[in-house]
Amino acid sequence: MLVHASIGSFFDAIGSFFDSLSQVGWLSLLCGATAFVIYLSLRARAFFHTLRAAYPTEPIAFRRIWGAYIAAYGFNNVIPARGGDIIKLFLVKRSIPHATYPAVGAAICVEAVFDAIMAIFILSFAFSQGVFPKPPDFAKLNAFDLSFLASHPKFTLFLITALAVAVLVAFAVLSQRVKAFWARVRQGLTILRDRRRYLREVFAWQLAGWCFRFTAFWFLLEAFNVGGSVRNVLLVLGVNAVAAVVPFTPGGAGVQQALLVKVFSGTAPGATVAAYSVGQQITIAVSTLGTGFAALVGIFRIRSFKEAVRLGKEEREAEKAAALAEAAAAGAAGVAGVPLPTADPDAPRARARRRRERPLP
Repeated sequence: MLVHASIGSFFDAIGSFFDSLSQVGWLSLLCGATAFVIYLSLRARAFFHTLRAAYPTEPIAFRRIWGAYIAAYGFNNVIPARGGDIIKLFLVKRSIPHATYPAVGAAICVEAVFDAIMAIFILSFAFSQGVFPKPPDFAKLNAFDLSFLASHPKFTLFLITALAVAVLVAFAVLSQRVKAFWARVRQGLTILRDRRRYLREVFAWQLAGWCFRFTAFWFLLEAFNVGGSVRNVLLVLGVNAVAAVVPFTPGGAGVQQALLVKVFSGTAPGATVAAYSVGQQITIAVSTLGTGFAALVGIFRIRSFKEAVRLGKEEREAEKAAALAEAAAAGAAGVAGVPLPTADPDAPRARARRRRERPLP
């Protein structure tokens, strides 16, 4: 019953969106989409600085990091469970000589520090306005994923625990040499150990990007006649913060649509809010997906998101095979009484890279 209500509400919002197309402010819409791409570009620059701190001696081209960042975000808007992050991990690693997945993955996590700080302030404001539903009331919303988790707290606790255990297991499995693995993780977090550099090269850039994100939603609220204001934009950002926690739909679309209708029920007519809830998702998805696909083709010479995922899997499998082959050779040498050389933890990856390196199509 809840599923049918959620799906019905979503399609009703799509209908409202198409009915309101004649009333959309197209200039505001274009300004909002442009500001959002600038926001992502500034965050990509902060990510670039994080990687440069982790790999100070390696040549890193910003345009490739930017392309990977935009492509991943665009892919996340059409694929659930943040599948685009896999593309980002692969493309960034491919763009930095001698990079490793643990270090790049840790570098990706650095931006979460700023996001967590901003989320605390934004959600505190949102809940103080009296229009944002309290967590226990999420079960009453027409969003299947959010409602289901809110209605089943025991299952939600189990899911969170299971995910935490899975992450820890994955960390242990990703490297045969645990010490080397954690050394690479620490390498990815290098910039956090220099507070001034972090504030100057990461936090400041993310803050500048956040200002453009704020501007983007202001224009989108204006474009769909909800009304741009500081309060309304902060409420939208609060909705996005909640949706980011439940990424079971592309871009958290289901959660966003349900929460936006609830939050703005007293600000604008229901049809207008429903049109905005779908329209802003479509605008962001189209602009980021189009920019991301152009980056894939123009920068990485990859013709589709599917090809990027396939290449990433192939590279990972090649590295695993190389690591297993070295472990087998080392074991055989040990049995034969041959002194085992001190292995370079990056050697299997280097050999795998040399075998697979070829010009991209």
